[in-house]
Amino acid sequence: MRIGVLGTGTMADALGTQWARAGHELFIGGRSRPKAAALAARIGHGARAGSLREAAGFGAVTLLAVAYDGVEATLEAAGAAKGTLSGRALIDCTNAVVPGRFTLATDGGPGMAERIAARAVGARVVKAFCHCSDAVWRMTPPVFADGPLAVPLCGDDEKALAAVRTLVRDMGCVPLDAGGLERARLLESTVAFLLGFWFGGVEPRAALPPLAAQSPA
Repeated sequence: MRIGVLGTGTMADALGTQWARAGHELFIGGRSRPKAAALAARIGHGARAGSLREAAGFGAVTLLAVAYDGVEATLEAAGAAKGTLSGRALIDCTNAVVPGRFTLATDGGPGMAERIAARAVGARVVKAFCHCSDAVWRMTPPVFADGPLAVPLCGDDEKALAAVRTLVRDMGCVPLDAGGLERARLLESTVAFLLGFWFGGVEPRAALPPLAAQSPA
């Protein structure tokens, strides 16, 4: 699979490295070409680098992996409003979480995934890989006591979801369909909620009973 990556930070590094190891072809795009080239060199496996617009036009799948406050500038530089991402599966792994407060910067309006979909003309947005830090995605594979890590996916386009499910499985994880894109804001809120526990040194899994213990609805 050909994958364009918008961004040169830790999430681009972690996910891109895993996918390149699995045999996918990567093109790293950044506002800084030297940073993009440096990341492509670290990833190896034939990864290439260039501009954000070049990365946007590279493959059937594009990963948007930048800080939430850089999303608009990144999409603009990638030409998203002009249709450069049209027809492509656009993976949104961003978290619009206010540092230290663990609330959403998008509170009171559309979630990040919906905002991205509105700005990226024709893109098939899938919210995924937002619920864990880059350290988890660097694990080979992310498997814990209960088994492989599940990755919630929110999206409206079945073809895009199928592509992302493949990328999830290629990392040794399990895709977990979580509904349409309108449910992505619930996932984003859940991540903000969980971050408050994790940064406080509390294990949030202690609040979740096993499925078998839940009575039928």
